[in-house]
Amino acid sequence: MTIVNGRWTGPILDNHFHLDRKHRFLDAALDFKRAGGTDLVLVHKPDFDNLPIEQDAWKAVYQDTIDMANEVRKELTLGVRVILGPHPATWVHQRQALGDELASELYCDAIDLAFEYCHQGDACAVGEVGRPHWQVEDEIWNRANELLSWTFRRAKKEGFALQLHVEGEGLSTYENLAKMADSEGLARSKLVRHHAPPDIDKDTTVGLVPSVVVGKGSVEEIMQNIGNCLDGFLMETDYMDDPRRPGAVLGPKTVPKRTQALVQAGLDEEQLMLIHHHLPEKIYGSQI
Repeated sequence: MTIVNGRWTGPILDNHFHLDRKHRFLDAALDFKRAGGTDLVLVHKPDFDNLPIEQDAWKAVYQDTIDMANEVRKELTLGVRVILGPHPATWVHQRQALGDELASELYCDAIDLAFEYCHQGDACAVGEVGRPHWQVEDEIWNRANELLSWTFRRAKKEGFALQLHVEGEGLSTYENLAKMADSEGLARSKLVRHHAPPDIDKDTTVGLVPSVVVGKGSVEEIMQNIGNCLDGFLMETDYMDDPRRPGAVLGPKTVPKRTQALVQAGLDEEQLMLIHHHLPEKIYGSQI
C-alpha cells in the first residue's frame, strides 16, 4: 500500500524544475526531498544575460545542466531526468540581436545537440521549446511556428518527447498544437504541455499531456475534471531558483504538498502512480 494513514508514501515527481548553481541549487532540491519528493525533471535554465552564440557554447550550458543533475543524484539520492533545449524566448532575444538567419541557425543547432544528448542517455526529452507566450508581431509569430513545426518533425524522426512552453490556457492552444503534430506525423502523446492549467479534461487536452502547474486552487479543479482525464497528467512547480523573482512561480515543496492534498481530496493510488511513475516512464523512459 502506498497510502498509509491518509498519506501518500509512493514516488513524487516534479515535472518541471530549474536549478542554478549560483543560487540555492542543492538546497532547493533538498527542500523538495524533505517535503517528500523523490524525482525531479531538471529542465535547462537559460541565462538571458549570456545566451550561447555558437554550438560549443550550447554544449557548455547543456553539460552544466547534466552536471547539476549528477550532483543532485549523488548528494541527495533523488531520481533526476534531464530535459535540454532552447527556451522560446531565447530565439526571440537572439533574433533581435543577431537577425533571423543566425538566430534560427543557433536554434536548430541547439535542438540537434539536445537530441544528441537524448541518444547518449544524458537527457530524456527536448524542451522547454515552443513559441512566444506573450504578444509579438505576426512576422515573429509565424516564423516561430515554422521553427516549432520543424522541431515536431525532428522529434518524430528522433523518437523523443518534447516539453512545450506556449501561450494561452484554453482549448484553442491544445487544438492548434495537436493539428501541428498531426501534420508532422508526431504522436500527440509525445507533447507535454508545461505550465498547463488544471483543466485536464480530455476534451480540452485532445491527446497532449498536461503538466499542471499546481498553484492555489489547482487541487479543486483537478478533482472536478479527473473523471474525464483518460490518459493522466503530470504535476510541476516551474521552480526557477532565482531570488530576483521569488513570487514568479511555485516553491520546491509544492508538488509534494499538493500530492498529499490530492490524497485528502480522494485521488486513489492507481491515479497517483500514473502521475508520479507510470506516465513519466511512458513519456521519458526509465529513470536515469
